[in-house]
Amino acid sequence: MKILMEFLQSEQAVLIIRAVVIFVLGLILAKPMSAAVGRLCLKHVTPQQDMLIKRFSYYAIVVLAIISGLNELGFQLSVLLGAAGVLTVAVGFAAQTSVSNLISGLFLIVERPFSVGDVITVGATTGEVLSIDLLSVKLRKFDNLFVRIPNETLVKSEITNITQFPIRRIDLVLGVAYKEDLDRVQDILFKIADRNPLCLEEPVPLYILQGFGDSAVNIQFSVWVARANFLVVKNSMQSEIKKVFDAEGIEIPFPHRTLYAGSVTEPFPVRVVDPASHASPAASRTEKSESG
Repeated sequence: MKILMEFLQSEQAVLIIRAVVIFVLGLILAKPMSAAVGRLCLKHVTPQQDMLIKRFSYYAIVVLAIISGLNELGFQLSVLLGAAGVLTVAVGFAAQTSVSNLISGLFLIVERPFSVGDVITVGATTGEVLSIDLLSVKLRKFDNLFVRIPNETLVKSEITNITQFPIRRIDLVLGVAYKEDLDRVQDILFKIADRNPLCLEEPVPLYILQGFGDSAVNIQFSVWVARANFLVVKNSMQSEIKKVFDAEGIEIPFPHRTLYAGSVTEPFPVRVVDPASHASPAASRTEKSESG
């Protein structure tokens, strides 16, 4: 007991207690202080940047608390920085992929090709961005699967941001029979778009003759809609086009082939045969014996 009291009264014990107090206070204050910094910056930054600022502030406060505590114990800051530099180089060689992802993450944060909440497509993966971290980006696919994509892959890949702009264009590709009046088809398509309250008047719908297919004249009809109405309008427009074309007698042909031999383009003759007249001889003999 006496030894403990002497130790607590010693200068070394005071330094240890002060270092522990500084470290504990740093851990306690790191979270509320980082949250306060995030609230101050919230009006001027995006949610993703706010999250990164909070994380950086938290770890910066913790590191400062650790350095201050070690400094109270007599450790020289220059020695700590030198050791940290050597350790950083060693870790860098041991984790080159992580360093590459870290640098790529900084590029993504600065460039901001997408934000948290956007829907993006990377390769064959489409999903909502949950977070943009220093090493990877987390996505949630439409079937509620979680996907983690390394930042290095994102920097090297083509990224499509589906929700970047407030409006989108729906391209409807359809075919009509060669016998149809294309001017009439165009007029009907524009009337269908005009009757749909979710189709935007500006930009105006787009009508393009794509060419002559094997079985039909191929047409692209495009309308512009608000981003939130994309799927609703795409389904309703295709359903309405089919309904109106049926009512107006406009044929949407299915693929078919015409067979001909040599230079003769007349169709092959088709003869309908009564199946009863082609009964097998054995069946005919059986029928005769039964009748006899």
